Amino acid sequence: MQAFIHYFLHFGFPIIIAYLFFRKNWKRVALILLATMLVDIDHLFANPIFDPNRCSFGFHIFHSYYATGLYILLLFLKKPYNIIGLGLLLHMLTDFIDCLFMYNTCSSYLENAPAKTMLEIVYNLLF
Repeated sequence: MQAFIHYFLHFGFPIIIAYLFFRKNWKRVALILLATMLVDIDHLFANPIFDPNRCSFGFHIFHSYYATGLYILLLFLKKPYNIIGLGLLLHMLTDFIDCLFMYNTCSSYLENAPAKTMLEIVYNLLF
């Protein structure tokens, strides 16, 4: 279920957002939102490149708190930058939700995760 939700939020949800809120140009907006998946290029700089037990939120450079702050600032710029910011923030939210799933399964996975404190706070608020 975790994998389905993760990939739906990465690929399906942006299309739904584009269609619901940008109906006039929804296809173009959907492509922009999907293109923000390229932010995952920072996974190539990690060792190992893929670790199924790693929380990417807060770990990779383009998934850091500083980068997320920049993505929030993009929301206040003109199109297409605000759409790019929206896509990047949706991506960060998706990865954060994925980390919550991991934390729920086994909190020791995230013992050294940069976002551990934030995950604990949100997890305790939700559950």
